[in-house]
Amino acid sequence: MDYVGAKEKIILELSHTLSLVSSESVNELVRSIENADKVFFVGVGRVLLALEAMAKRLAHLGVKTYVVGQITEPAITERDLLIVGSGSGESMFPLGIARKAKGFKAKVAHIGSNPESSMKQVADLFVRIPVQTKLNLAGEVPSVQPMTSLFEQSLLLLGDTIALLMVEEKAIDMHSLWQLHANLE
Repeated sequence: MDYVGAKEKIILELSHTLSLVSSESVNELVRSIENADKVFFVGVGRVLLALEAMAKRLAHLGVKTYVVGQITEPAITERDLLIVGSGSGESMFPLGIARKAKGFKAKVAHIGSNPESSMKQVADLFVRIPVQTKLNLAGEVPSVQPMTSLFEQSLLLLGDTIALLMVEEKAIDMHSLWQLHANLE
């Protein structure tokens, strides 16, 4: 296989996967983001990297975003939203943080692959990215890529899709967004 072939396989996987994500659940997530005072993000590994990118882009749209564990993270309250990225919904750290957030009456949104995970017990909202898991659940999109690459890529693109939905919904002037971009770089 060459670069062009590998690229095409990845793009086809992403296109198919994102076409299967429920627009209703994404719209509900957008409403939850817009209604929250603050939006927190938690995940691990490459999932965390995709969530950090989502948090950064939403910050450019004026959303108060925080990644769990960052030094300037404020207290979560009942007026806030925690977005958990976990394909399996079983990762110990995100699951523990979600349970703790529920203890403070925050809303919890889970973006993952497994609708029957332990996260189901604490999540108010679930956005399924139906990629291949170890569980071989019905409707999973198989991948030629290593490990959970398809989930992490889809999560990144989902975050950018959410940002675009918010830009269009609020008729935000794209050029004005640069005012909120980091300027000490």
